[in-house]
Amino acid sequence: MKRQISHPPKIALALAGGGPLGAIYEIGALCALEESLQGIDFTKLQHYVGVSAGAFVAAGLANGISPRELCASFIEGTNDASDTFDPSWLMAPAYGEFARRSIMLPGLLVNALWHYTVGKNHLHTLGAHGAQPADRGVQQCPHEHQIGTTLRTGGRTNDFRQLKTQLTLVATNLDSGEPAPFGRPGWDHVPISKAVQASAALPGMFPPVEIDDSYYVDGALKKTMHASVALDEGVDLMLCLNPLVPFDATAPQVANVMLRGLPPEKRFIPRIVDGGLTSVLSQTFRSIIHSRLVLGMKQYERLYPETDIILIEPDHRDPELYLTNTFSYAQRHHLAEHAYQQTRMMLRSQKTGLSAKLAGHGISLNHKVLNDPKRFLDSPGTAHHRVGPGDRKAARRHV
Repeated sequence: MKRQISHPPKIALALAGGGPLGAIYEIGALCALEESLQGIDFTKLQHYVGVSAGAFVAAGLANGISPRELCASFIEGTNDASDTFDPSWLMAPAYGEFARRSIMLPGLLVNALWHYTVGKNHLHTLGAHGAQPADRGVQQCPHEHQIGTTLRTGGRTNDFRQLKTQLTLVATNLDSGEPAPFGRPGWDHVPISKAVQASAALPGMFPPVEIDDSYYVDGALKKTMHASVALDEGVDLMLCLNPLVPFDATAPQVANVMLRGLPPEKRFIPRIVDGGLTSVLSQTFRSIIHSRLVLGMKQYERLYPETDIILIEPDHRDPELYLTNTFSYAQRHHLAEHAYQQTRMMLRSQKTGLSAKLAGHGISLNHKVLNDPKRFLDSPGTAHHRVGPGDRKAARRHV
């Protein structure tokens, strides 16, 4: 704990990206935090910062949608269709765009080769011709209307300026490589739905988003968390959620489940490389973005010594989230339950240090809730409502 404060604490929340998997983890973790922390309302914080998939969750919280309501909509699908707040809208890759480019490719190749052979240009014209007016269609956001409609109903808003709290959704300017803090002064005229699309536009998977004659892509290209947006304005407590971490395959208790779909005799792989190219690429990507996060967190602690900063992320030895495709939506019930239970376990294991840090901000751990072995994500306090056998087994394993 840095210091006791006399005024109501200013609390901010930063949510990193990670595709549908990241959104699922963050919703499950937030549900655990919501019920386990007394003295904090996750829909009434001072500032929300969202990056990529985290932008969608942050936009919902800033609009008064609680973690439980996000879970009901995104994980359980129990909300009315007219009130659905569904991050999966953002996560279907631009297959139509890929198909259009594939159809265009033979013609582009012939055209470029013709220019090369007659001496009028060089092979780099392939790239130039590929960027002609047909590319102007990449800014189309097929689900922006749905997102905007959802944000404008039920007392919510699609306008940063009408929010009762501060919301910053970070994207990256494709031409300059600089972060774009949508929601801050000078950037707050952009609809929230448009900013969400831009922040989640992962290059290679989704087309860049055009805003005010500039193109924007995923906010994680520059930084993983962007918590400094809120820290610069002064907060007492900074909560950070990061869904993606590199997997520690050296832990013997988890190595034998890395290929759980295979027979037991073929399941054990002692090294990441034995999992094939997909495992190697996943570990590489996670390690790169997490190393940036670690450096960023150290810098935050040095530059903002008066702010208590708490990072919440998966256990590096936990294979569940590592084994799942980042863009998978099918296992959302199991993964959200897993994130919920793992976060509860983390809170219990670190309760002494967390209690001391949170106490200065009027927040305490609800030990009765936290120690209840019968609590599950979709029905707190019971073990039988809407929880599948696989989810119940996984939850009990981690309590």
